Amino acid sequence: MAASFPLLWTSGKAERAVVRLDGRVVAEFPLAAPRRFAVTGPLGDTLIEIAPGRARVLSDPGPRQYCVQQGWLTRPNAIAICAPNHVSLSLSGRDPRHDSINY
Repeated sequence: MAASFPLLWTSGKAERAVVRLDGRVVAEFPLAAPRRFAVTGPLGDTLIEIAPGRARVLSDPGPRQYCVQQGWLTRPNAIAICAPNHVSLSLSGRDPRHDSINY
C-alpha cells in the first residue's frame, strides 16, 4: 500500500505550455521544440522560454521575481504566476488530476 502512494501524485508527462494574461489564454505551445515568447502585461514584457519537456519564466518586470525563481516547470499542472504583471505560465498534460499546490 505505501509503495503505491507516490503513484497517486503523478499525473503523466507535461505536453503543453499555456500562457495566460488576466486569466485569458494568450498562447499555447507544445513542449517539443525550443521557443521564446513575450507577453505584455501592465508592467511590461514577461519572457517565457520553452525547451523540450519543460518551460519557465525567463524574465519579468515584477519587483520580487517569484515567477522567475520558480525555475523550470516540468510536471503537468505546475504553474508560475507573475501576479504584478498579470501573467501566468502553466503546463498541461493528458491527466488533469492535480495542480501544482499538491506537489
